[in-house]
Amino acid sequence: MTRTDAAARPAGGRDIGGRRRFRPTPEQRRWLIRDGLLAVAAVALEVTLVGTAPTGLAPQGWPGLLVWSVLCAAPIALRRAAPWSAVGLAVPAFVASVLVGAQPVAAGATFVLLTYSTAALLPLREAALAAATIWAPSITVALLEPPPPDFTEPSPAYLVFTQVLLALVCFFVGRTVHARRATIRALEERARAAEENQRSLADQAVADERRRIARELHDVVAHHVSVMGVLATGARRVLHRDPAATDGALGSIEETSRTTLRELRRLLDVLRTDTEPAAELAPQPGLAGIEALVEQVREAGLPVTLRVDGTPGPLDPGVALTVFRIVQEALTNTLKHAGTATAQVRLSFGIYWLIVEISDTGRGPPPESGRVGHGLVGMRERMALYGGTLRTGPRPGGGYRVYAKMPMEQLGAPMDKGAA
Repeated sequence: MTRTDAAARPAGGRDIGGRRRFRPTPEQRRWLIRDGLLAVAAVALEVTLVGTAPTGLAPQGWPGLLVWSVLCAAPIALRRAAPWSAVGLAVPAFVASVLVGAQPVAAGATFVLLTYSTAALLPLREAALAAATIWAPSITVALLEPPPPDFTEPSPAYLVFTQVLLALVCFFVGRTVHARRATIRALEERARAAEENQRSLADQAVADERRRIARELHDVVAHHVSVMGVLATGARRVLHRDPAATDGALGSIEETSRTTLRELRRLLDVLRTDTEPAAELAPQPGLAGIEALVEQVREAGLPVTLRVDGTPGPLDPGVALTVFRIVQEALTNTLKHAGTATAQVRLSFGIYWLIVEISDTGRGPPPESGRVGHGLVGMRERMALYGGTLRTGPRPGGGYRVYAKMPMEQLGAPMDKGAA
């Protein structure tokens, strides 16, 4: 079944054999009301024809005929809300009316409307099956009619021809409406996709322009920082010989530093998106905040131990923040996924490497093939920024481990000179 055919199916779904209980949606309720009025109109037409017929041409027992007219017209109310149910009611009602000798006009109107509705709503195969089911009893009755004794009445062949022609006209009109609706839906979907694509291209263009501006501002900031470094070097060299020149260099450094800060603020404004929260005024956490973080996790119900190997030296604020975020993200994941477990945080400060390891004894995160969490991506990006590596995965013997390793020469620590 194609998507168009599936979209054309009524909201009530297939209801062949009564396998599913019919529960009309609000739209189907509106259909039931409108089509119910149409069924009443078909019965009213029957009443009008019977009431205005000449005395000699009026059918005998017309009250009973009106009862059969109501029974044959009732399926019209279900033609859009439940087309297969309507077919399942219309065919037995027609066959029963023929067996008792009644020939209500409403039966013909019901067949015409049901043929059109099923062709307009159902997929091609189902629509053809519904049309054949609707018209097969009527055509069979026409074929079984005895030939007329004279030419005052139509022959069975003529009746079959007219019914087949009427069925084909109703069917192809319904299929034309079905194709038109499918085309409209396809055009609407294409327009929606084009609008989303246009929006995506616009967002991409904005992001590209922001990156270009950010690169330009980065070059400006780097130039200012280089100038400050040159001025500071010159001031240090002439500090004792020419205090006036030193004072001028320091003034230039002061002004350049202020300009650099302004450019950095502009750079951050360019890189910030509308979905990001406003910047916090509180200082960013560092190594000193890890102990408080571990204590918070303990209070949350996860036993955690903190182990520090080596002597922590002065680190750049960005490096300290990276270590804190890795520990924070790893402990948060442990709280979410480990269950009843214990955890250990180990910080190892060596001459050449800084190692951050968080391990637990829990069951680990649930297996989700092909999915990488935002937290894991963020940790890897932070490590890559400082030339480090990150490894995550199950521990031998059970549990989960996050292992991060950064080279000390990338961290701006004073011990770099000693290592060299």
